[in-house]
Amino acid sequence: MTVFEISIDRLAFGGGGVGRYDGKVCFVPYSCPGDDLKVSLTTDKRSYSTASIAEIVKPSSDRVEPPCPLFGSCGGCNWQHIAYTRQLISKREIFADTLWRGARVNGDLIADVVPSAQNYGYRSRVQFKLHYAKSRLKIGFYRQETHVVEDAADGCPVAMPVINVSLSSFRSVLKKFPDPRQLSQINIDCAGSGVIAVVNYIGNDIDGVAGFFKKHMSELSPVTGLYLQSGKKVALRKVYGDDLLTYILPGKLGKQYQLSYKPGGFSQVNREQNIQLLELVRHFSEFKGTEQVLDLYCGNGNFSIPLAGDVFSMTGIEEYKDSISSAVENAVKNGITNSEFISADAVAGVRKLVELGRKFDVVILDPPRSGAGDAVVEILKLNPDKIVYISCDPSTLARDCAAFVNSGQYQVKNSIPVDMFPQTYHLESVTLLVREK
Repeated sequence: MTVFEISIDRLAFGGGGVGRYDGKVCFVPYSCPGDDLKVSLTTDKRSYSTASIAEIVKPSSDRVEPPCPLFGSCGGCNWQHIAYTRQLISKREIFADTLWRGARVNGDLIADVVPSAQNYGYRSRVQFKLHYAKSRLKIGFYRQETHVVEDAADGCPVAMPVINVSLSSFRSVLKKFPDPRQLSQINIDCAGSGVIAVVNYIGNDIDGVAGFFKKHMSELSPVTGLYLQSGKKVALRKVYGDDLLTYILPGKLGKQYQLSYKPGGFSQVNREQNIQLLELVRHFSEFKGTEQVLDLYCGNGNFSIPLAGDVFSMTGIEEYKDSISSAVENAVKNGITNSEFISADAVAGVRKLVELGRKFDVVILDPPRSGAGDAVVEILKLNPDKIVYISCDPSTLARDCAAFVNSGQYQVKNSIPVDMFPQTYHLESVTLLVREK
């Protein structure tokens, strides 16, 4: 086993610290910039190596004690050992480097990261894995790079407190469940005063399981609604309680909008930072009230609904039909009359708008982690004045920005990273692209 000393200079996308060994970059998980370490070589490739910490010779001044007992084994958080101010600095460095390498976006166009008001207890939706063996039920998260469940006996520190209370209730009730081996996962989602849980069941007695949870519903407080999932997401079966989760977003001149979504639908997990995203979209768009706007990957109308009052017309496209139905219902509930919502794949949906000769002044897009991809070509045909791109993955954002810029039609004017996920390397961002005149 090769053991050597290394100093950590920075952090990399993926979470590990970066130093140099034998003339190559060396990635060290759970290290911190400023650490002097003794490490054990784990892989040695032609262009890089990886190593694990054997001893912290001299800890960085930015190294802190992680609060979670599962830190280092759970596959979730990877930066709990790093002071939050350093996390923010590192996230901007990683983000700026990724945009420069992938799209030649100058670092001067990258703002400081918008910090999260809550570093812990911010996450409104958590997916817990279940495993039953040797008369013991584990409820928690997969161990790093495995399907071994680590039991989160004390809950999850990045989850909102109400989620951890709900988890505790499930632990008590599931002690009475006849065959825990048939339960694989519990999703707990909260918004406003509602908490909805979706339990994944892999057995053949769904009626009996529904009856069990209905019998024990009073013991599952603060859960206000429970669903069973057997197979795909479309197979959700309501057991009892709430049908919708509702949150509030600000509109123009102090108006507030109530937005709802159904169990299994997508919503941002950091509610306060979702408001920051909305305000950045509003800031970049500079609406004057005359604009026709396309909101691509619109979900339940998270941006469409609160921005509809700022513009002449709003069109939303989303592939997931339940989210589109939620967007339509949200528009009606909030008195929005200048919007339309279309259930379609992004590429096919935009292509149809092009064929119809539709014109848009601003295109807002909030794609999944895989990015916009082939939709970029179709968006270019719309030729909007502005493109406001919300991204949860710097690499695919850089790829798509390069495609927009290389078309000769657009330039990146500004990009603001937003820390949606403290204690992890993940990052949200809002980027403005403007059409060349």
